[in-house]
Amino acid sequence: MRHALLLLLALSLAPSLARAGIVDAPAADIQVSLLTYGPGDIYWERFGHDALEVRDPASGEAIAFNYGVFDFDQKGFILNFARGIMAYRMDAETTASDVQFYKGEGRYVHRQVLALDATQKETLRQFLLWNIRPENAGYNYDYYLDNCTTRVRDALDSALGGALSAQWREQPGGMTYREQTARLMSNQAWLMLAMDLGLGPFADQPMTAWRDAFLPMELEALVRKTSVDGKPLVLQEDNLADATLQPPPDKAPDLRWPLLIAGLVLAVPLALPALTRHRGARGVFVAAGTLFTVFAGVAGLFMLGLWTLTLHRSAWGNFNLLAYQPFALLIIPGIWRLRRAGRPLSRLASRVTGISLAACAIGLLLHLWPDFPQRNLPWLLFALPCWAALFASLCRRHD
Repeated sequence: MRHALLLLLALSLAPSLARAGIVDAPAADIQVSLLTYGPGDIYWERFGHDALEVRDPASGEAIAFNYGVFDFDQKGFILNFARGIMAYRMDAETTASDVQFYKGEGRYVHRQVLALDATQKETLRQFLLWNIRPENAGYNYDYYLDNCTTRVRDALDSALGGALSAQWREQPGGMTYREQTARLMSNQAWLMLAMDLGLGPFADQPMTAWRDAFLPMELEALVRKTSVDGKPLVLQEDNLADATLQPPPDKAPDLRWPLLIAGLVLAVPLALPALTRHRGARGVFVAAGTLFTVFAGVAGLFMLGLWTLTLHRSAWGNFNLLAYQPFALLIIPGIWRLRRAGRPLSRLASRVTGISLAACAIGLLLHLWPDFPQRNLPWLLFALPCWAALFASLCRRHD
C-alpha cells in the first residue's frame, strides 16, 4: 500500500503500457504470476500485500498490478475513513521496483508462476489493462470483503472460469477475521485491543477457504495446494526477497486471562468504599471509578457510533455494548459525591451501575449458547469484576 506518488505512477504508466511487451506478446508466451509481500512494520502493512505480475520473457518486460493505493492527503480522507468510505485505487509498476521497495522495508517477496492456458492469460491480461485505466481503477475498500487481496483473488477466479470459488467456497476455513486481526496486529498491543473491542459478530462468522483468501498469505497458501482441471495451479515458486522483520505469531493471543486479571486488579480500588471507611480509600476509589466509567462510556459511544453512523459493517451489532454503555458516564457525578460525603447520594448512579452489572452478566450467560455469534468473552471478563465492585461501593448503606 503506497501513497500519492504511486498513484501518479500508475496513472502515468497506463498509457505507456500500449508500447510494453506484455501487451504485444502472444498470450501463450506471456507468464502470469502471483506476487505475495510479507507483513510490514506499520499498522496498515501488517496484513501483507500482493499483486498479479504479467511478464513477457522475450522482452523482459514485467509489470506488477495491485489494488493497494490510497492517499492520506486526499480531501476528506480522515472523515471518510471514519465513516467507512475508503477510496483505494489499482496501481501498476515494474516488478523490479516493487521487489526493491519491499525488500528495503524488510518484507519478503514470493512469486508463484501460474499454470494458465493462452485463453486464461488473455482474459486476465485484458481485464488488468482495462482495470488500470483511471476511470476504472478506483474502488471502495473494505478490510475483509473487498481489499487488495480479494480483488486479486476475484480477478484470478474470473480468468479461470470460477474454478477457485467453486472449490474454495466448499472448503472449511481456518481462523476467523477476529483471530487473524489479533494475530497480525499483536505487535501493537493497544491497537490490537481497540480493534478487538470494536469488532462485532461479523468478525466471528464461520470461515471458508474463499473467505480466508482476504489475506495475501492465505491466498498464497491456497493457490499452492489448488489444482484446476486435474493440474496444479502453481508451476514454479521463487523467493525474490527474504524477510528481515520479525514474523507475526501463528496464532492469535488468548486475551481471556490477561483481561480477567486486569479487571480483577482494577476491581480492588473500586471496591474500597464497600470494604473500609478510611478517607484515603475514597480518593483511590474516585480515581479508579472515574477511569473505568470514562473508558466504558467512551467505548460505548465509539461502538454505538460505528454501528449507527458508519459503513464499517464488521463493527455493527457489537454485543460489547452490554458491558460498555454510554450511560456509564452518568455514574461519574455519583462517584465524586461519594468522595465528598463519604456515602453514596446518587440513586441514578446506583441504578445505572446495577443495570450495567446485570447487562454484563447477561452477556456472559449468552456464551452458554453454542451458537452465540460473537466471541467477546475476554471483554466481559474484564468488565464484570469492575461493575460488581462499583455496584457494591455505590449501593452500600452505612454512614
